[in-house]
Formats: sequence, C-alpha cells, structure tokens
Amino acid sequence: MRKTLSVTDSALETSVAGVNFPTPIGLAAGFDKNGRAIRTMAGIGFGFVEIGSVSLSWSPGNSRPRLFRLPDDRSVIVAYGVPNEGAEAVSSRLSRTEFSVPVGINIVKTNGGPGSPPGSDEAIVAEYVEATRALQRHADYLMFNLSCPNTADGKDFFSDASRLDMWLSAMAAEKTVRPIFLKVSPLGGVPAVERLLASLEPYDFVDGIMFNLPIVKPEGEIVTPRAVWSDLPGAVSGPPSAAMLDSCLAACYRMMDKNRYRLFASGGVSTGANAYQKIRLGASLVSLHTALIYEGPLVVRRVTRQLSQLLARDGIAHIADVVGADNS
Repeated sequence: MRKTLSVTDSALETSVAGVNFPTPIGLAAGFDKNGRAIRTMAGIGFGFVEIGSVSLSWSPGNSRPRLFRLPDDRSVIVAYGVPNEGAEAVSSRLSRTEFSVPVGINIVKTNGGPGSPPGSDEAIVAEYVEATRALQRHADYLMFNLSCPNTADGKDFFSDASRLDMWLSAMAAEKTVRPIFLKVSPLGGVPAVERLLASLEPYDFVDGIMFNLPIVKPEGEIVTPRAVWSDLPGAVSGPPSAAMLDSCLAACYRMMDKNRYRLFASGGVSTGANAYQKIRLGASLVSLHTALIYEGPLVVRRVTRQLSQLLARDGIAHIADVVGADNS
C-alpha cells in the first residue's frame, strides 16, 4: 500500500526534535486509540502516526451516544472520553510490530467514567509518569494530552499553573529519553499562551506544543442550525475548529523561542492548502483525522501531493524554509 499511495518528495522531508519524518502530514490521535492500525495508516501515506490517547489503566470512556456527525460542516462532535485498553495492553501490542514511519504515543489520564471518584493532584501526576514508563520505549515521540476535552467532568486540570508545574517537575525527574510535546487547551487566547510559555521556561525537556480541540463549541463557525448541536456533549472537530486553533498556533509561534520549540497543528485539514497555511503560520507538523470520515483514505495522498505541488509552485526547496513564513 505504501509503495502505491505514499508521496515521495525530498522537499517534504523534515526533522523535528531529532526525529526524521518523510512528510509533515500525520494521523492525529483519536483514530487509532490502541495501536491496532499503525501499519495500515502508514500504508495509506501518512508521514507519521500518533496513537491514543492511552491512559495508564483501561478506560471505558463516556457513556454512549458519544460521537455525532455534522455533515453540513464536514465536522464531528467528539465526546468519547478517551476509551482505550490501557498502557500495558498497548505496550505489549507495540512490542510485536515494526513500523515504517515515526509513531507518536498520546498519553492521558485515565477516565474512569461517570461516577468515578476524582483523583488527587499527586495521583494524577503519578499516573502520567507510570504510563510514560510503560510506553516510551515504543514511541518516536510522546504527546502528553494535558487538556482532553472529552473527560466526564469536562475540566482542564492543567489550567492551574501550580498543577502544571507539579507535572513538569515530575516529568523532569524522569529524564525521559523521547521527544516530548504538550497538547494544551486553546482557550484563553494570547494571555494563556504567554502563561504556558512562562511555565515551560525552566523545563528544557519540552520540545514543542500542540493545541487541542476547545471544550466550548465555536458557534460562529458552525453552519448546522444551533438546535441540532447545542445540547450535544463534546468538542467540535473539523473545519469549525480551525479558526481558534490557527489563532493559538500563530500566537504561540510569534512568542516562543524558535530555536527550542516546534509546533504541531490540526483542525480542518482536508487539502494541501489547509496544511500549507498552518505550516506558514508556524507548524512543523500537521495532522488530520476528521477528513478521513468525509473524504476517505485517499485524502492523505491528495493532501500530501497538493502540499508538494504548492512548494514547487513557490520555488521552495524544503518545507522547513516556510515554517512561520506568514507570521513574522
């Protein structure tokens, strides 16, 4: 499959945090929650595959129904609540397979489901550490989901600076050997991005940032009548999420230390132009997921080929040369 469907272009090859990616177009977390389809996703042409989110323990996720389509928006409302088999089961599966593209593992806190008792701050941090120990040897990079919008209580544990610092201190003590990226909330705008970068300043093990789907619905971006979706739980993916995520991406790129951090981007990617825009705003890597639902698996080849064509059109020798080009 990969020989047939992947796009080979040296201009698309990129290196991020010491990991070499054949293209910057990858599969976002949420599709392959348990690492069962990595080889197939690589086969349809992705330049990297991120699995998960994976928690330390088995997680049932939220009660059904927990996934809703908005066809007029080519969007999905996601309220899964991170169901997954747990770190031990996923680690065992990954240990038996070799992969042709870089694999990222997205790590999250276990969601025990409705009625489960809240954990202490120390227990939550310890869970991330234990999951990291179980999973990191199978990953090319680790993405820590610090702002999952789909947990049962819907709260952002890490919006509290003291909790974030506790987590960062614990992870620093682990001396993790894989590149580390943080997936954080896009809410709060520029002030929130400034606070995040200030919190990360003492911790040089963090290699980059990605912004998650917001827990609030972007009303002005949704075409579907409000009565259809207003009472549905979950976060909105696809094109309606793009504006907020791009705004945070651009702000973070302008403010961050560009010699230290790299950015992942997602949200509404279904064409090469969508990906190119995010790269020119500051992303080094771009992932998609919802487009697979509405466009089918060949969207990966199309997006990658279109991106290659855009580079050729603009006379760009290498994708890294245009990261942040529209965001001075």
